[in-house]
Amino acid sequence: MIKVLFVCLGNICRSPMAEYVLKDMVKKEGIEEKFYIDSAATIAEEIGNPVHNGTRKKLNEEGIECGNHKARRITKQDYEEFDYIIGMEERNIENIKKIVGNDTEHKIYRLLDFSNKPRNIADPWFTGDFDTTYHDITEGLKAFLQYIKEKEID
Repeated sequence: MIKVLFVCLGNICRSPMAEYVLKDMVKKEGIEEKFYIDSAATIAEEIGNPVHNGTRKKLNEEGIECGNHKARRITKQDYEEFDYIIGMEERNIENIKKIVGNDTEHKIYRLLDFSNKPRNIADPWFTGDFDTTYHDITEGLKAFLQYIKEKEID
């Protein structure tokens, strides 16, 4: 099983969006049993909170359910349990490493580094632009899934 953890600042906007979009993608491809997908935050302020209304609205527009998600913070143990820990921006990557330690097993990535246009994904909590966030996340997830298929799935 391929274990993927998406990480952003508060685990209410970008990382749960990535979590639920990837879950939807692998389900539609009939490969969901090959994956365990989750998300987490680098800060504690939003722990226990549901998905941001803007994220929920955008996912609903796309026909994607996000259930009863509750924000949680990444732990040092997550580094041991997940194969891929994927942040949305450079600041997330820095904060992930502060929490889990050195990336000795090369598990930590920035989502859009899998794409042809590596860049950060802006936080819609600040920008209010959930459409662009969704587009960027989808771009990154398509590239990530292609990477996984080439590397890990027969």
